[in-house]
Amino acid sequence: MTDARADERTRPAGDVHWYDLPDDEAEPGSGEPAAPARPVAQADPVAPAVGEGRSPGATGRRADGVARRRVGDAARRVVRNSAAILLLLAAWEALPRLGVVDPVFVPPLSESLAAGLDLLLAGQLPEHLEASLVRSLSGFGLAIVLAIPLGLLIGWYKPVADFLTPLLEVFRNTSAVALLPVFTLILGIGETTKVTFVLYACSWPILLNTISGVKTVEPLLIKSARSMGLGPVRLFQKVILPAAVPTIFTGVRLAGAYSILVLLFAEMVGAKAGLGYLILDAQSSFRIPDMYAGIITISVVGLLFNLLLIGVERRFSTWRTT
Repeated sequence: MTDARADERTRPAGDVHWYDLPDDEAEPGSGEPAAPARPVAQADPVAPAVGEGRSPGATGRRADGVARRRVGDAARRVVRNSAAILLLLAAWEALPRLGVVDPVFVPPLSESLAAGLDLLLAGQLPEHLEASLVRSLSGFGLAIVLAIPLGLLIGWYKPVADFLTPLLEVFRNTSAVALLPVFTLILGIGETTKVTFVLYACSWPILLNTISGVKTVEPLLIKSARSMGLGPVRLFQKVILPAAVPTIFTGVRLAGAYSILVLLFAEMVGAKAGLGYLILDAQSSFRIPDMYAGIITISVVGLLFNLLLIGVERRFSTWRTT
């Protein structure tokens, strides 16, 4: 024991053997001190996920910025698409005031809008508008109910097409305006004549586009459906009708425009209410701003009606990829 202590006192500094180290640091067979352990490298900090580590204020500002950009893009798109209309309205306001056109016959836009506001407040404009809309929508709705099934039948069954096509060719080349006196003689000058007149005018674009839509379906679709065992009824329901919907709605949109145009003519010939009557009465009484107010109302109604039909078409054509 004394020799071991003497040996430790006489051992030079730094001369450390493996048996002198603790058990977890000693390495048998080595007379040199163990190399110091390398420090464990710290992992790189992981970038926080999107939305983590951000303050609620920064997230809110980012959302506000995105919303503002979307609103700005929508506003620029509306201005770009409406540039021609805005130029027309600006010319309508400026040219009469500059004397380029006679303001007696073409008053500025602001005067026509003021006249329309006066008619609205007096209750005359809503009364005439309601009368026209009831007649127009009644004839238009009846045309849809009658023309679409008939067009599908003619387009799908050849015997029916062979029987009715000659008769259709005769009447479709006869102007609805030319037949208005006939309708008046047979049905009188009441509401029935106007609704029937609109019905006749609206039926043709719907009927012809429905027939065309059925007949122009891709033959490969029909062959593929038949090869999968679809019968005539299922084939018509699953293939023919969906493929013909876009063409049918083209005819419906054309009929929507016709329903307003031909009704105005009928109201100018024999009516005591309606936008056509308002325009003709204002022109004969030389109330020119009121006349233009009626024309502007017709344009707005036609535009809104067309936008409504476009929305309905998208609803029934959601399967299409545009």
